[in-house]
Amino acid sequence: MSKLLPNPYGPKGWTPERLSSLKGKTYLVTGANVGAGFEATKVLVSKEAKVVMLCRNPGKAASAIEAIKQQYPVAELSFIQLDLASLESVRSAADAIKRDIPKIDALICNAAIAQVAKQEMTIDGFESQLGVNHYGHFLLCGLLFDRVNESAGRIVVVGSMGYNMGLKTIQFDDLNFDHNYNPMNSYSHSKLAQMVFAYELQHRVREAGLKMQVHVCHPGAARTTLSQEEANLPTRILFKLLSPLAQSAERGSWPEVLCATEDHLEPYAFYGPTKRAQMVGPVGKCILMPHALDREMANRLWAVSEQKTGISWSP
Repeated sequence: MSKLLPNPYGPKGWTPERLSSLKGKTYLVTGANVGAGFEATKVLVSKEAKVVMLCRNPGKAASAIEAIKQQYPVAELSFIQLDLASLESVRSAADAIKRDIPKIDALICNAAIAQVAKQEMTIDGFESQLGVNHYGHFLLCGLLFDRVNESAGRIVVVGSMGYNMGLKTIQFDDLNFDHNYNPMNSYSHSKLAQMVFAYELQHRVREAGLKMQVHVCHPGAARTTLSQEEANLPTRILFKLLSPLAQSAERGSWPEVLCATEDHLEPYAFYGPTKRAQMVGPVGKCILMPHALDREMANRLWAVSEQKTGISWSP
């Protein structure tokens, strides 16, 4: 499948070796204290960028900063508390960012929860995976959009190959999965929502003739804690058995760094690993299924997301 798309970055694919100095650049990363977000943060500060870590747990964020500074003592790192499961927290974080961060070269929407064993609800009444993965990021992007645009920056949405699993559509008649909750289907639903939103935002940005960019990627199968914390026991066992076939969290972070930094990226593209059903291997442009670009679904999702999050915005 991946052989249908030649890799523009050569046989090795995109790697951080392509990066030159990022001094003077500022990147915001949600979920930066663990997994791919932590590894992306390390790559960015290794090239002298400033990274603002947007994380839920202050203690874990402090530990992550300490670990990174042991490797990169002069790393420019800061922390702003953000809980994507709370719209109030998202608004507070956005206020702090607008107060303290004058420019945003890229907002990397990396944080996610996955395969939550039983239906759980956010404080605002959303199915937890849709609430954290989509609604929280939708609100954050809306609140920070003008700051990103002023910087001619980027919004990077970290999707998942899960978008092509499960229902492959937005379940508008039961967004919370009250009647048919399934850990994988609801996760896939949330990641599809993220990607549908991202491509619609990209379309609107291009239509408005703005200089800022929107890009979408996925980490492939990476050894992170994403599917280990909330999943049921059979799912955790399955991921443990499959982990030897997965790639490292570091390699899983490369697609989001690519989308945050690389020039001449294509519109309506999907960047990530290109081998073994696009789960591992050289990073490049992946096959994108057409349901992720369904504009009728996207416009309906946008309207619903505005209503649910209490924000009205568009480029």
